Parts: sequence; C-alpha cells; structure tokens
Amino acid sequence: MTDGKAADRAAELAPEPAVAGRNPHHPAAHSGGLFGLALGALGIVFGDIGTSPLYAVQTVFSIDNHAVSPTPGDVYGVVSLIFWSVTLIVTVKYVSFILRADNDGEGGVMALAALVRGVSGSSARLASIALALGVLGASLFYGDSLITPAISVLSAVEGLEVARPELAQVVLPIGIAILTLLFMVQRWGTHQVGRLFGPVMVLWFGTLAVLGVPHIAARPSVLLGLSPTYAVSFFAVHPLTAFLAMGAVVLAITGAEALYADVGHFGRRPIRVAWFVLAFPALTLNYLGQAALILNDPHAVDNPFYRLAPGWAQLPLVVLATCATVIASQAVISGAFSVSRQAVRLGYLPPLTVRHTSTQESGQIYVPAVNWLLFGGVLVLMVVFRSSDRLATAYGLAVTGTLLLTTTLFLIYATNAWHWARWKLVLVAIVFGGAELTFLAANLTKIVHGGWLPLLVAAVMATVMTTWQRGRRTVTARRVEVEGPLPDFVEKLNADGIPRVPGTAVFPHPTKETAPLALRSNVEFNHVLHERVVIVSVQSENVPHVPPGDRMTIDQLGHTADGIVHLLARLGFQDDHHIPDLLRESRGLCEELEFDADTVLYFLSQIIIERGPQPGMSTWRKRLFIALAHNAATPATYFKLPLDRTVVMGSRIEL
Repeated sequence: MTDGKAADRAAELAPEPAVAGRNPHHPAAHSGGLFGLALGALGIVFGDIGTSPLYAVQTVFSIDNHAVSPTPGDVYGVVSLIFWSVTLIVTVKYVSFILRADNDGEGGVMALAALVRGVSGSSARLASIALALGVLGASLFYGDSLITPAISVLSAVEGLEVARPELAQVVLPIGIAILTLLFMVQRWGTHQVGRLFGPVMVLWFGTLAVLGVPHIAARPSVLLGLSPTYAVSFFAVHPLTAFLAMGAVVLAITGAEALYADVGHFGRRPIRVAWFVLAFPALTLNYLGQAALILNDPHAVDNPFYRLAPGWAQLPLVVLATCATVIASQAVISGAFSVSRQAVRLGYLPPLTVRHTSTQESGQIYVPAVNWLLFGGVLVLMVVFRSSDRLATAYGLAVTGTLLLTTTLFLIYATNAWHWARWKLVLVAIVFGGAELTFLAANLTKIVHGGWLPLLVAAVMATVMTTWQRGRRTVTARRVEVEGPLPDFVEKLNADGIPRVPGTAVFPHPTKETAPLALRSNVEFNHVLHERVVIVSVQSENVPHVPPGDRMTIDQLGHTADGIVHLLARLGFQDDHHIPDLLRESRGLCEELEFDADTVLYFLSQIIIERGPQPGMSTWRKRLFIALAHNAATPATYFKLPLDRTVVMGSRIEL
C-alpha cells in the first residue's frame, strides 16, 4: 500500500485503557468440581511442560557437539539440574508464589503488568516500567509460540526414526501435515476436541511414569541424582560444561508460564492438585528413567525418550506422543489468541477480528490474523531447521526472558501490594532470579546458532506494539482538536433547534469529551437529528472482567429532555466488546435507552490517516502505524455492528 494515506479502520474507536486496578466484585468463576478442573488443567496447562521429556535430555547431551558426555558424573549432574530446576522454578516459584498474584483471577505476564500498574499508586514511572515489561514479556511469548509447535511435533514424529529408520525421510512432511491440519481447524474451534485433552494427557503422564520405572528399578542408584549435591558437583568439576548444559536444561521447564497464564481458566487449587498428584511425579520418574537408561547404554543419548520403550511399543508411543504435542501446540496457539486480545484491550495492538468458537466459554476464541501469521512462521521454521535438535538451539531465550520478567514484576508487586520484608525480596531475587539469570546467560551462547530467532520475533512485536500505542495517542490528540468539545456541540444543537426525525442513532465514540465526527457530519450535511441520540464509549479496565451491574454509566450531558445521552460501558480486557448486546443490557436505565436494539442505526466515524510533517514519530514508524491501521478490523466488525444498519462517515487527519 502507499504511505500517503490509509483508512484508520478503528484506531480511535478502540477502547481507551483505563487506570489499572482490581475488581473486587468479580471472583474468578470456575465451573466443575475439583477433579474435573484438575483433569482440564492436565490437558491445557501442562501440555507444553509435559512434552519436554521428548527432547530436553536428548538436547542436553547433544549441545555444543556433545560437550556433556554420558559418564556417571555428567548424567547425575544433568538429572539433578533438571529435577531442581523443575522444583525451584515450577513447584516453588509458580505453584507456591506466582499463582497467588492473580489479576481478578487471571494470570499471564500482561495481566501481572496491569496488576502492578494498579498498585503503583501515584508513581507514573513505576506504572510505565510495569507496562513496558508486560509488552516485552508478551513479545517474547510470540517467539515462544512460533517455536513450541514446531519443536514439539517434530520431536514426537522423529520417534519414527527410532522404530523404523527407513521412515526418516517422511518425518518432516508428516510434521508439516499435522501442523497444517491443526492451524486449519482453529476456525471451527477446539472446544469439542478439547474434551479429550484431559484424558489423553492423563494417559500421557501415566505413560511417562511407566516408561521410567523399569529403568529406575534396574539401576536404583540413579535416585542419587535427586540430591542437589550432584548439580553443585557438576558445576564444580566441569563448570563450562555445566554452564552449557543449563542452556538445554531450561527446556525441561518450558511451559511453566502456562501455570500462571491459565489460572483464570481453572483456579489455583486444581492446577496445584494436577501438578503434585500426577504431572510432577510422572516427569520426575521419566527423567530419572532416561538417566538410568543412558548410564546402562551410553549410545541411547541419540533419543533416550523413545529408547525407554520396548521395540513393540515404540510406534504406539509415537502416536501418543504426537497427540500430546498437538495438545501442547494447541495450548500455545490459544494462548497467542488470548495474549493478542489482551494487548488490543490495553491499547498495544490494533483492533483484530475475534471470533468466538463456543457459545458457553468466552475464552474460546479464534483470531484469524494471529492464526495465519503463526502458521506461516511455524512452516518457515520447520523447513529451515528441519529437526527438533536444530530447533532446540533457537529455543530457550524466549522462555528464560519471560521467566525473568515475571520474577521482576512479581517482586515489584510483592513490595507494593503485600509489603514483603526486604529479606524475603532479596531471597526470592537470589534464588529464582539467580537461577533464571544463569539460564539466560547459558542461552545467550546459542544466539549465533539460532537463538537470534526469538529475539528477532520479540523485537518486531515490541516495535509493533509500541508504535501502535504511540501512534494511537498521537492520532487521538489530533482528532480531539478536530472534533471539539461535546458539551459545546450539544448546547449548539439545542440552541439551533435542529429538526428531529423518528428513530434512534447510535454513535460509537471513545470519549464523551469530544463530539463524534459522524454526528457533526450528519448534522452539517443532512441538517437533521434523530429523536434519540446515544453516544457509546467502551472503556477497557485493566482487569479481566467487569460484572454486568458495574458496567454502565449514563450521562445526560446537561440536558434531561433533549434525547441525547452518553453511555459509558466499562469492560474488562477479557470481556466481549459487542455494542448491540451492551445496548440491550442498558435498556431501561433512562428514557433515551427505551428502544429496540434491533432497529437502531449506527453511525461510524472513519478517519483517513495521512502521513504528514508533524513531529512526534519517525517516518518509518508513521508508515508502520498507517499499515497497521489499514489492516485493523473495521469498527463494525470490532463492535459486532449489523452491516445493514451501519453508516460510515469519513474525515482526514495527518499523522
């Protein structure tokens, strides 16, 4: 497209983020008993971390041209590092501490950033830092979302090479076919298939345990690896080797962030029950089993997971592993949809087309733009890297970066909200932050071997998000100058005695401070005004949900009998922005809102943005913003307006 002009689509109709804060009236609602929720958590929350045994140990022993050798000292050191990494980061940090810091029942790095912003008080600098960290964390998550489906599915299908070496050439085509099908079915939703996720993952975790137990029984001395002294000894005897190993050990805790991101879907207790009862013990047994196998057969380092199984069970195991990795991939894709919607709600991405794929669950959504961008990126990764061990060199930086950002935000929150003593903060920073800094440093050594990839994706996404936020604010300021104050315009309408025509006109508009351009244009060109005029503003709160009883605020704009009213709808960043439904919900709140929502006319203000000489943004950022605005969802789509009763009226603004 040319950079001379572009349709804003919805840049200024997108909801303006409000001051962050918790909503005390809305407890996290979770339907189903403890068993059902724990079963669901196994399918969604633990899909990623549950499939890590497929490639984590194999990658440790192949990293840096087999720097880690299958000797007893190295094997005990590796299994000790894995066990204590999972214990400290997942069990202690996330399950015991981070899950307590929920934003109105919801989790994730952006939700935590909004939560920190809400407790930052009058410190604008602290609030800005929190949101900047949230944007960076979300950007890193997109890098993780590209790599996880590729490495997970490839590592599962590569089991064919172990069971049938002659099938090595079909591994990549099969992996591509599976992921193509997965991305194609997103448009129909996964809530039906999702019912199978829990039982399949129960079978998967049970299989992990069963595979490990016989090898542990054959070499029970491997249990010594649970002692942290072996991890310490590994670093003391082979510091460089142990440091390099940490770059692959982090693969054992990929998916830890999902524990926090999905707390709103299941609640803290079901996640903890699922982790302690099945997931954690099964993972521990499998990692110990792989270590015991390598001690007995050093040649098994080429694929220790599949070599745990007897020959007759390897092909069925490939099928089960493929199902588990598809589930893990689905969880990441769904997470990318959710993060994107949160970013839109908070003003960091342009309005995106969001389709709900379930009539019961609001969290079941499909975002076409995100889906196909992820699909294209995943395909490129699979074709370029071609194997899971090569992809593993690119994996880790996004994960460790997100871990560190979460720890930083948590420490800020614990300081301002829980008023933790300084010694607690220092202890958490040293234990968790120290381990995560080590992971990050080890993964920095992989930058030239593919580790640049998630950093590049994160840099691109951070640039997009910050550009959109800055451009939206600039255009909003320019638009305010053109629109003029709404109270003055209403006074003029009443003074001039504009003729009224039957019907109700609804004007979506981000604020009640200025007059909608569509309203001004309608009066100036048609010289009439509908008998009922409703200006609707949708304001996103930095909480996931706002209860229906707290959503609506009516303002008569200084006149109680002129038929003009402003309706403010306060919604959480997880709530659906459906203006017709909001109008039905507000019916009866005042006389102007006594109408049939199925007969009203909607008037939209569409802004044509042109690149101008005004300062504030560089030329390339202006071009990027205009391109984003041009491809944003239309206001009619974003607000779910009926197209046959929607009128679009345009104007021009220079950026």
